[in-house]
Amino acid sequence: MSQAVVKKPTDKGAPQEEAQYLKIRITLTSRNLPALEKVCSELISGAKKQKLERLKVRGPARLPTKVLTVTTRKSPCGEGTNTWDRYEMRIHKRLIDLVSPTSVVKQITSVSLEPGVDVEVTINSN
Repeated sequence: MSQAVVKKPTDKGAPQEEAQYLKIRITLTSRNLPALEKVCSELISGAKKQKLERLKVRGPARLPTKVLTVTTRKSPCGEGTNTWDRYEMRIHKRLIDLVSPTSVVKQITSVSLEPGVDVEVTINSN
């Protein structure tokens, strides 16, 4: 785990540990674009509501859409005119990077999720 310790000087001159900051990467994937954008905006607005000085939010970074295609013949027997059906499924992906203290991580990630949106939370380690 990548942890940065912030030391705050006290009145007596001895530094006191304040909080450990973690680098967190949240990956969101979905086939439903409006639901994905809604979850992204809720995560970012929840992070910005914390009002911490060192809280950093980057994103959502839009990754390229994966298009999965399947081409099939319309005719079940194989005779007749060569007509084809093409089906496709689009998979959208977003990345959000956060730098926040350990105490705030649960509050940020406890957002109500839309059905069909997959969330993967990774804590980066150097």
